[in-house]
Amino acid sequence: MTIITCLNCGAKNRVDERLAGAKQPVCGRCGTKLSVPTAGGARSDGHPIEVTDATFASVIADAGDRPVLIDCWATWCPPCRMLAPTIDALAAESGDRWVVGKLDTDRNPQTASQFRIQSIPTLLIFKRGQLVDQLVGVQPKPAIVARLSQHAQTAAAG
Repeated sequence: MTIITCLNCGAKNRVDERLAGAKQPVCGRCGTKLSVPTAGGARSDGHPIEVTDATFASVIADAGDRPVLIDCWATWCPPCRMLAPTIDALAAESGDRWVVGKLDTDRNPQTASQFRIQSIPTLLIFKRGQLVDQLVGVQPKPAIVARLSQHAQTAAAG
């Protein structure tokens, strides 16, 4: 059994992962579909992947030719919280064109240090395992989509 917090109302729900594969779990309070992490850590419902120091390399490698957007953030950071709905929307709207993940820099200092994250939020874009782009600060959704689309197109062309 896993405890999953509803993103809509905040209620905590007990979910049996074995049954979640056959039937979509919903929140007991509001009825919203719940996102259940899969074995590889990716979410089945278009939410960002929680990236850690331990899972970072596999998230990047598992993306293949798709660009990967990693939102480097922290819970205490107001601009990071402002950007969170945009990151969630990008994950939901990705249509398998790109992968979206979130890296809590306080809990994962090794990866944050590796990429010299000095200011948050910082958005890192990887393609074929290599850092290809970086945006610092709160960015408008169209600007992020433009950068991701550029790298998604070059991934498809190359």
